[in-house]
Amino acid sequence: MRTTFLLTTAAATIALAGSAIAEGSILVQSTTSTANSGLYDHILPIFTDETGIEVNVVAVGTGQAIKNAQNCDGDVLFVHARPSEEKFVRDGFGVERFDVMYNDFIIVGPQSDPAGVAGSSDASAALQSIAESGSLFASRGDDSGTHKKEKSLWADAGVDPGAGSGDWYRETGSGMGATLNAGVGMNAYVMTDRATWISFGNKGDFQIAVEGDEAMFNQYGVILVNPETCPSVNAEDGQTFIDWVLSDEGQSAIGGYMRDGQQLFFPNAS
Repeated sequence: MRTTFLLTTAAATIALAGSAIAEGSILVQSTTSTANSGLYDHILPIFTDETGIEVNVVAVGTGQAIKNAQNCDGDVLFVHARPSEEKFVRDGFGVERFDVMYNDFIIVGPQSDPAGVAGSSDASAALQSIAESGSLFASRGDDSGTHKKEKSLWADAGVDPGAGSGDWYRETGSGMGATLNAGVGMNAYVMTDRATWISFGNKGDFQIAVEGDEAMFNQYGVILVNPETCPSVNAEDGQTFIDWVLSDEGQSAIGGYMRDGQQLFFPNAS
């Protein structure tokens, strides 16, 4: 059976997610980085060939993916904002959360480096320098997992970027690829997950400016939507997908995905 990817805007997502999904298939609410990086193109055909289960992916920001799953529009949630994922389970929308894989967040910027942060491994110091210098910073501003992490890093740095909104702090309200395009176009620093950056084709003269801070760790988790809360959930096939992702074979498939000779995700299911 085939594997379908529904890469969509948030506005169109609810209609797609609410549409009928064929028997013997599941709907995974997920984040853009797992789809835009090409990971699903790599691992899902392997899963489908083995199980006959078709996987349909709605790829939006983590916040929207969680909202969709809370509305019972999906069988599995596969995102990267652990506190929000754990709340999803506590509130009865999910059965159990599992670690799947990780990578990291980075801050990229123009070669001219107006804030003087290139080569830094201290996210707080770098963000303080960006704010103090008034250097442009493009934020997703969309409640995605990346945006949630970015906000927590600003808080750790003791900076309220909202004070610079519309000035040096620009919120795109868009996905990672669109925000990177906007950042490159306006010579603004951008925080992104590393997998999307590696896969991004319009880098211009941009380079990684800040990396290696433990605070920029990026963990992904997977959760079965609770069939007791959402009776429409295809719990059997959804659990089969989760079991496979967490299995040695699924973990090996994730770890084996490379772009330009670089590993994008690092499996760490316990």
